Amino acid sequence: MHDSEAGEYICGNCGLVLHEHVIDRGPEWRAFKEEKITKRVRVGAPLTNLMHDQGLSTEIDARNYDAYGRPIPYEIKSDIYRLRKLQKRAMETKEKTLALGLSNISRWCNHLALPEYVAETAALTYRKAWNQGITRGRHVNELSAASVYFASRQCGATNHELLRTLKEIEDVSGISRKKIGKSYRLLLKNFDYLSPKQRPEGYVSKILKSLGITGQTEEIVYKTLAAAREAKLTSGKGPVGRAAAACYIASTLTGERRTQAEIAEIANVTEVTIRNRSRDLMKELMFEVYL
Repeated sequence: MHDSEAGEYICGNCGLVLHEHVIDRGPEWRAFKEEKITKRVRVGAPLTNLMHDQGLSTEIDARNYDAYGRPIPYEIKSDIYRLRKLQKRAMETKEKTLALGLSNISRWCNHLALPEYVAETAALTYRKAWNQGITRGRHVNELSAASVYFASRQCGATNHELLRTLKEIEDVSGISRKKIGKSYRLLLKNFDYLSPKQRPEGYVSKILKSLGITGQTEEIVYKTLAAAREAKLTSGKGPVGRAAAACYIASTLTGERRTQAEIAEIANVTEVTIRNRSRDLMKELMFEVYL
């Protein structure tokens, strides 16, 4: 038994003191509510890769108040201003590149509704590229967008809801899909990574949820894609187009039909793509869909 007041460990059977003068490494204060515990904690924020200094930097505040909230005397205001100016100059150009890239990643992941661990993965990827000098002579925004795409594919291998297409990243970043794809291939080449294979099943749930279609249709979509894979109809075709075509066929079969234009808008593909993929699936898998 532990006696916290005496700092002793005592045998519960005979009362023998096994250890004495035990150091209490806990806090010296007591709190019984979560709110009070949060207020009395004296540690800072956890380290994060989304900040260029991992949250360990010291920043001179722009406000002219000291740590106790008292106004800074007029006599030393000029000295504080000079220190603040020197601190801004102290950050090297290379470090500014890192800070800008990580800021972009944090903002774009927030717009894409990606969880924090995906943003951390993207930040770690970009930081690794920065340490190896890959960012030198290349556009910061393109590499940071490629890092977000890389992280979404890596984390989306186990959770399909985290997958984001190049079109979605292009919409939030303003960078063309061609440039993002080029930077993504550069990351794979320099890091010797294997690109996770994209399956159309990863986009099915998102498309059907946006269309408001029930689970029966989703089951038919998965069965259709599995049959198409066994028939070797998936090679050389984009996963999003295949998923959109399977959703179109399944929605028609179950009576929850959606037009090709509706599905194309949700999946960010063209109607022609859905029409061609649907025709191939219906022909090879012998579906009969009355349009």
